[in-house]
Amino acid sequence: MHAFKTRLLSTLPSKPALRWLNWLLAASCLLGSLWPLDPAHAARIKEVAAVEGVRSNQLTGFGLVVGLDGTGDQTTQMPYTSQGMTNYLQQLGITLPSASVSQLQMKNVAAVIVTAQLPAFARPGQAIDVSVSSVGNSKSLKGGMLISTPLKGADGEIYAIAQGSLVIAGAGASAGGSKVQVNHLSSGRIPGGAQVERTVLTPLQEGNGITLGLQASDFQTAHKVAQAINTRFGAGAAQAIDGRTIRVNAPTEPDARVSFMAELEELSLESSVPSARVVINSRTGSIVMNQAVTLKACAIAHGNLSISITNTPSVSQPNALAQGQTAVTNKADIQIRQEPGMLIELPQAAQLSDVVRALNSLGATPQDLLAILQAIKAAGALDAELEVI
Repeated sequence: MHAFKTRLLSTLPSKPALRWLNWLLAASCLLGSLWPLDPAHAARIKEVAAVEGVRSNQLTGFGLVVGLDGTGDQTTQMPYTSQGMTNYLQQLGITLPSASVSQLQMKNVAAVIVTAQLPAFARPGQAIDVSVSSVGNSKSLKGGMLISTPLKGADGEIYAIAQGSLVIAGAGASAGGSKVQVNHLSSGRIPGGAQVERTVLTPLQEGNGITLGLQASDFQTAHKVAQAINTRFGAGAAQAIDGRTIRVNAPTEPDARVSFMAELEELSLESSVPSARVVINSRTGSIVMNQAVTLKACAIAHGNLSISITNTPSVSQPNALAQGQTAVTNKADIQIRQEPGMLIELPQAAQLSDVVRALNSLGATPQDLLAILQAIKAAGALDAELEVI
């Protein structure tokens, strides 16, 4: 036991060594506190701008979903379902008598609208996802399969063909007049359900340059994008045309232009203070404001006015010997209540946290804040732009 204690003490560091370790630990903690753990992420050009003409295209088509378990359209009420099935059978060489077409009862078939996004630079044979939505009175598309459906662009040309089994993120059951449903059963998706048949030309390789379009019109951002490009590729490489458009000189060789665009999109921009803006959604009562919103000193008085109308039916019964009739009358009770509003002084707020704290001190609901913010803006005490969506 004594030998064990001797070996254990011999392995412990000496006092000078402990002081040295403590000094290193303190130095590392100090350096760690000085080193920025979360550096500010500078915006890149690819996050604020895109090449004009390099965009996706919307495709749409009318199709039929088959294989449903009796949850398809009621063809007597949806004639286009039977008409679409008749046209499809005719393409397969099956001709139905005109008398039997109106009598078709296809409970396992549903008419749908198929939509897809054709990405830029898509080539024939590439698979893209499609969305399928019912246009009739089908109860559910679960378990169905979309038959061959041409997808057309805005010019009326066919750019893809869709077909495949639907993926429905939901379930439902009904019996005896009761019904239980989880999520939506009238729409679904087919991952990789369409194949591209035609290429859409893009102007990326045309001309001696490219045009960048900002996502939001802002002269400051357009100037900084052009400045960053000129700093990296030389003076005159880029020119800001307006608050949204930047013209950039680019190599003419395809490989060189792609390499140029890959480097250009990764260029960082100097951070700038965004314009102060308050976005108000009058339908939901939501209010969103950015960090540039400031508030000047002002005084606000806000009170609640409520009007309550109660309608109570009463029965008027005449006497036994009277000639009158029993009648039902209504007794209306109207009450108006107005709560007193105290005059509250809001201090000047230069930061977003101060603005939020000042507005919370009013104790108003989001619907009331919609009117209060508009009144503060009209009084000139809110340094921000109000946008109602």
